[in-house]
Amino acid sequence: MSDAAEHHGHKHPYHLVDPSPWPAVGALAGAALTFGLVMFMHPGIFGEGLEPALKALGVWLLAPGVILVVLTMWFWWKDVIQEATFDGYHTPIVQLGMRYGMALFICSEVMFFAAFFWAFFEASLYPKELPYDLPGGIWPPQGIEAFDPWDIPFLNTLILLTSGVTVTWAHHALREGDKDGLVKGLALTIILGALFTSLQAYEYIHAPFGFSDGIYGSTFYMATGFHGAHVIIGTTFLTVCWFRARADHFKPEHHFGFEAAAWYWHFVDVVWLFLFSCVYWWGGA
Repeated sequence: MSDAAEHHGHKHPYHLVDPSPWPAVGALAGAALTFGLVMFMHPGIFGEGLEPALKALGVWLLAPGVILVVLTMWFWWKDVIQEATFDGYHTPIVQLGMRYGMALFICSEVMFFAAFFWAFFEASLYPKELPYDLPGGIWPPQGIEAFDPWDIPFLNTLILLTSGVTVTWAHHALREGDKDGLVKGLALTIILGALFTSLQAYEYIHAPFGFSDGIYGSTFYMATGFHGAHVIIGTTFLTVCWFRARADHFKPEHHFGFEAAAWYWHFVDVVWLFLFSCVYWWGGA
C-alpha cells in the first residue's frame, strides 16, 4: 500500500468513487445540447409550419445545455483534481488504470479520424468509380482550387512540431523537479497551440471552396475541422495543467494529469502530419 493511501486511512490501494451528481447532470446537459442543436439547425424535422417554434425551442435548449456542460466539466474535474492531489486516492495502481484508459481513448480517437481519411482516400484514389458524379473524374475535382501546402499549412506544421518539442521539454523539466522549466514549456506550448488555431481560422476564412462544395470540401473540412477542435481541446487541457503546475499540483513521481495532456498533444501532432502529407500535399496536388 502506498504512503499516501496509508496516510489518508485507506484500507486498499484502489479508488472506490464517491456518489457524484455530475454523470447525471452531464447526461442531461448533453441531451439538451444535442436536441437544441438539432432543432435549431433543422427546425423542419417534425414537419412544415413548426419551424419558428422549434427553432426558438432549440435556442432555449441550447443555451442551458452549453452552460450545464461547462459547469459539469468544471466541477467534475475539480473533484478529480481534489481526489488526485489532496485526498491521495490516485495510488500507483489507480494511475496504471488511468494510463490504460487514456491509451484506449487515444486508440478510439485514431479510429475516429480513420473514418475521415477512409472517405478522403476512397474519393481521391477512385474518382471515376464513385457512385455519384465527380466533376471531370479527377482529383481534386474540377472547379476546386486546393490550398498551397507550402503556405499556411506548412507553417502550421512547423508550429505543431515545435509545440511537441516544448511540451516534451516541460515534461522533462517536471520529472527533474524544475518547476520554472515546466511552467515555461507549458506556456510556450499553449501559445503555439493558440497560434495554430488562429492561422487555421484565417485559412478557413479565405478558403476558395466551402463545406458543401462536393466530396472534396466535405472531407477536407470534416478532417481538418475536427483536428482543429482537438487542438482547441488540447490547448485547454494544457492551460489547466499550466495553472496546476503554478499551484504545485504536479510532482516528479505523481503527475498523470500532465502526462495525459502530453499524450493527447502528441496525438494531435501526429494526426496533423497525416493531414498535411495526405490531404494538403498529396491530395491537393
